[in-house]
Amino acid sequence: MPIRLYNTLTRQIEDFRPLEGNTVRMYTCGPTVYAYAHIGNFRTFLFQDLLRRYLKYVGYEMNHVINLTDVDDNTIRESQASGLPLRLYTDKYIEAFLADRQLLNLEEPEHLVRATDTISEMLKLIQTLVDKGFAYASEGSIYYKVSEFPHYGQLAHVDFSGVRDGARVDSDKYDKENARDFVLWKAAKEGEPFWETPFGPGRPGWHIECSAMSMKFLGETFDIHSGGSDLIFPHHENEIAQSEAASGKTFVKVWVHAEHLIVNGEKMSKSLGNFYTLRDLIHKGYKPSAVRYLLASVPHRKPLNFSFEGLHQAQQSIDRLRNFRYRLTKESFPAGESSSLQTRAHEARQKFEAGLDDNLNTAEALGAIFDMVREGNSAMDRGEFRDADRGVFLDTLERWDRIFAVLEDDDYAKLVKFGFVREGTTTINAGAEAKDSNAAGVGAQRVADKQTKTLITETLSDEEIEKLIAERLAARKGGNYARSDEIRTSLLKAGVILEDTKAGTRWKRK
Repeated sequence: MPIRLYNTLTRQIEDFRPLEGNTVRMYTCGPTVYAYAHIGNFRTFLFQDLLRRYLKYVGYEMNHVINLTDVDDNTIRESQASGLPLRLYTDKYIEAFLADRQLLNLEEPEHLVRATDTISEMLKLIQTLVDKGFAYASEGSIYYKVSEFPHYGQLAHVDFSGVRDGARVDSDKYDKENARDFVLWKAAKEGEPFWETPFGPGRPGWHIECSAMSMKFLGETFDIHSGGSDLIFPHHENEIAQSEAASGKTFVKVWVHAEHLIVNGEKMSKSLGNFYTLRDLIHKGYKPSAVRYLLASVPHRKPLNFSFEGLHQAQQSIDRLRNFRYRLTKESFPAGESSSLQTRAHEARQKFEAGLDDNLNTAEALGAIFDMVREGNSAMDRGEFRDADRGVFLDTLERWDRIFAVLEDDDYAKLVKFGFVREGTTTINAGAEAKDSNAAGVGAQRVADKQTKTLITETLSDEEIEKLIAERLAARKGGNYARSDEIRTSLLKAGVILEDTKAGTRWKRK
């Protein structure tokens, strides 16, 4: 059964197959690198990673491009405010973006492209549009003439046939109702970076950048273009207009968009104090794997409501999955096999794959795997699980984790790698990193303090275990999730497996 994806262009869920051979050519809009990417950005980036991983899972090869917008209104404004040259200023945020991607287990694309490295391709594309009568010069800038492209509005599904000729817009973003001729090349302004070109000194507009970058690496027509729903208009609409006018061909087969993220039911905003980057969440003591799980838990076509309670529940869900895998690999079971249990594991695999086939329905995929975990744990507790059963359960878990990528307990190693934690401790290196985190009041919060660690040995009594479980519960209720996780990890090292259920926490010696 082929993967089915909702196509924004046709407003239908369609069977997906690559246009040519077995390789999927996909372009995904990356960040504008003038600040740290926030969790709303990463909701989209994480969805794109899930899509990439699942396309590979079902057997496709990938030719995937992610762009880095390092020249636009925002990057120029902020670099000027900082007193740094544009390239040096954006280097900092590109490095941060790449680190954040690794923290969240996002796979690397085949091409990660800076806009400023494709200026020549942009100029050629603009010249083609001028030669074909789709673009014109005015006061040193070059504009796209929207009225010359009869299909303008096809992606946004808005009729712009009555747009007034000659109305122009120079800003990179504008309202959906303001369909106007948009700028392809901006005349140089005093103090701004510029390139010498046949059109005169200047720099590219935002929209031409993605057309040039995608067509350079993927061709004039390719399979999938993805981004956040906020990019449908004007950005992606303008990409279609300029690309198809230049080539005379369909630009993209399938357009896939992720819906927005809200925080506790409200739009994320610095003025509301609910604006978070990944770094802010790390400084608050949350694990990148929990952030990844939470962002993946809601299907991409539904808005995601972010909350700290949801983030804590995400960590509990990961703990449950890791504990189950631990039981599968470490516990001893009687010889033999249970055909009914093995059938159940096969069915779980089929159900999570069917969920992902259905427009990447991550909620269905999660439900399928947790049903399997519940039944597997129950069978172990009843003594019905057999040694030959572990292989099929582990296989289903491993296949599921190829897409969700949360089972490896490597958060600490990654936090050390990128300087958030000093090796040998669990204390964050806050400093300037925290000051740059874009969230008021975050500061240098600690993940945990090594000195408070309870030393646990294999000789723990039942009473001592119960006390530690009670301490863990109190830590969770008090919002000290780092301490809660620390106790769970220490108990696991001492041979005590915890499982959080609706009825409370169960524990078992391995």
